[in-house]
Amino acid sequence: MKRLLLSGMTLLLVAGQAWAGGMESLESFVKNVRSGRAQFTQTVTPPAKEGEPARNRVSTGSFEFQRPGKFRFDYKKPFAQQIVADGESLWLYDADLNQVTQRKQAQALGSTPAALIASASDLRALQADFQLEAAPDKDGLQWVKASPKAKDGQLQHVLVGFAGESLAALEILDSFGQRSVLRFDKVEVNPALPASTFAFKAPAGADLIRQ
Repeated sequence: MKRLLLSGMTLLLVAGQAWAGGMESLESFVKNVRSGRAQFTQTVTPPAKEGEPARNRVSTGSFEFQRPGKFRFDYKKPFAQQIVADGESLWLYDADLNQVTQRKQAQALGSTPAALIASASDLRALQADFQLEAAPDKDGLQWVKASPKAKDGQLQHVLVGFAGESLAALEILDSFGQRSVLRFDKVEVNPALPASTFAFKAPAGADLIRQ
């Protein structure tokens, strides 16, 4: 019985150390990674409907960010879209609609996955908007669960996966039950990114909507 108890306690201690690794990776990422560049694959799964099979939507593209508060998603397949945060405005360009939406960045980001990646300067800043807790290791990654403290948003929680201090994955669950999983590869840590990376210019003839 004592051996079983000791074995159980040992497993709990090991699990606790592994789970804590996710928080350590997040802290190291926020503290040491000032910029990044990667390719991504995003799989969006809508909430299940009775009698209907799930229809996943898969997109691919590239991602870049630079602290504080600048990032860029370039969706390439199956549809071209751009999401650019330049530090003041958040721009969304839909190539099919030839439409640009501009929003004030401070209002648009708030408690969003983008804030976890590119905005916060330290864990304390993140904890102002998110409840952070270590999650179990899986898929060879260390994970942190971030739940927004504001309950009026569209995000239930996001799981952030790390390989060391390198961002490897995001798993996002929104308030409608839709799940979005981003997997990053060809990750570059602290590359020198030119200022033009985050300078958005609306294509000629595009409709501009300011919100």
